[in-house]
Amino acid sequence: MTATLSPALPPSPALPAATLVVFRESGEGAPTLLMVERAKAMVFAGGALVFPGGRVDPGDHALAALSGQADDDTAARIAAIRETIEEAGLPVGLSPMPSPTTFERLRASLHAGTAFGEALAEAGASLDLDALTYFARWRPAHAHARIFDTRFYLARLPADAPEARVDATENVRLFWATAADVLADADAGRATIIFPTSRNLERLAQFPDFEAAVADARARAVRTVTPWTEIRDGVEHLCIPDDLGYPVTSEPMSDAVRG
Repeated sequence: MTATLSPALPPSPALPAATLVVFRESGEGAPTLLMVERAKAMVFAGGALVFPGGRVDPGDHALAALSGQADDDTAARIAAIRETIEEAGLPVGLSPMPSPTTFERLRASLHAGTAFGEALAEAGASLDLDALTYFARWRPAHAHARIFDTRFYLARLPADAPEARVDATENVRLFWATAADVLADADAGRATIIFPTSRNLERLAQFPDFEAAVADARARAVRTVTPWTEIRDGVEHLCIPDDLGYPVTSEPMSDAVRG
């Protein structure tokens, strides 16, 4: 028996955000994904494993406007690229690929507060927004201090990219692992992952390679996922729609981590 406990709350102001799922393929087994561990002191998802990402800043919108594409998707793609550079030291979505020395200067400039457009110009690089594939959009509607409206993108690790290095500020650790391995660690209590990350990892675990993930993403219209609560067989569950490609669409509230 399924009974609705509470409908989705009415829309409230949300912070636009973007995150990047970076695939690394070796030709053997499932691809590994870049995960970062949030510092425990962070208000949002403290201590949890997440994909690189963060807020879409006014500067991202300004850079999108300069490119002639002043829309939210373009600004979010720019934010996902910028945050991945800042947090993980990976030049995903840059063309041409900067030399290691030039890229280090670019990353240092961003950490020092230089505008992304200015840092790119100094590095002689431009953005390749087509390197990112739109995968999902999540916007919770629970009574939480911070609500993020997050776009998820997929990208392949460039062949000549440097080693990823954590920024050691918002995040304290990074590593590469298959989606299945991250989920197994969470199930065993060795890692914490919030509800959206769990569901997206389960979806990503279905794909044998980057091309399969991209093909699936392009075959589906992206709809905003706003979880809701229901009583199912006497147990309160957090639920999502069942037609968006997610193999698991509900979780008992007692198990769900909501950030």
